[in-house]
Formats: sequence, C-alpha cells, structure tokens
Amino acid sequence: MRRAADFEQAVRRGARGGRETVVVHVTERTDPGSGPVVGFVVSKAVGNAVSRNLVKRRLRALVHSRLSSMPESASLVVRALPASASASFATIEADLDGAFATAWRRHTRAVR
Repeated sequence: MRRAADFEQAVRRGARGGRETVVVHVTERTDPGSGPVVGFVVSKAVGNAVSRNLVKRRLRALVHSRLSSMPESASLVVRALPASASASFATIEADLDGAFATAWRRHTRAVR
C-alpha cells in the first residue's frame, strides 16, 4: 500500500483492533488483486529513526510470515504505537496477532 487514499480508506472505513504496541485496521478491497495489501505507519512518536526502522522491520517480518493465511481481498494498515519501540519481538508478535483477530472479527460482523 503506497497511496495516502488507500491508507485513509482502510483507517476510516475499516474495522479496528488495538493492543498495547500496535493498532490494526482491516477492510476488504472491491478489486481483489494478487493477495492482501498491507501498509505500515510508524510515526516519530515511536522514537528516533533507528527505533522506527527497527519497529518497521519487525512488523514487516511478522506480517510477511502471515500473508498466506490472510484473505486475498484484505487491506490492512498496521500502526505502531510508542510502546512498540521498547517491546520485545514476541510481545509485538502477540499484539499483532490479537489486534488482527479482533479487527477481522469486527469486520466480518459489520459485513453481515
């Protein structure tokens, strides 16, 4: 996901699931392409450039390992919170899984 409009649509219209270190926004695209689309938001509130890049690399690795289990039409925005800078990889992993599960459950309820 690269365009600001795509991020905005997922955040405003999508279902939200949050944990201590991450917030996940999920929506479905009307034109399912070649798999799920994911965007990351890591603001300066997370820390300096080194901290932000570390958090981004961790989130990318975690999401990449889960892409095959995500629905083809899914559109996700993963937003890192300031607590993610000092959290362990395992904590971020557990928070990401929990936030995605919550967001997807809320999304499927809204679609019905």
